[in-house]
Amino acid sequence: MQKRKVPLRQCGGCGEMKPKAELVRVVRSPEGEISLDLTGKKNGRGSYICNNKKCFEKAVKAKRFERAFGVKIPDEVEKQILEEINGE
Repeated sequence: MQKRKVPLRQCGGCGEMKPKAELVRVVRSPEGEISLDLTGKKNGRGSYICNNKKCFEKAVKAKRFERAFGVKIPDEVEKQILEEINGE
């Protein structure tokens, strides 16, 4: 029996390759809305980060989401994503 390959994704903050299931997906929908995708199944362009504040802040500072999505993430959306990562 063959082993299943675990899909790996790169964290936009720390740059480490990790199993997709360990990361959180930030997605830009076809309508242009940016949100956190906790299910990993929302339709749209995705970018992955570790589920911690440091990696999210590194990704924002390095403008990794802007590069991945082609748009700036509004401040209120950044705050909302941070609150969800922190579990608030």
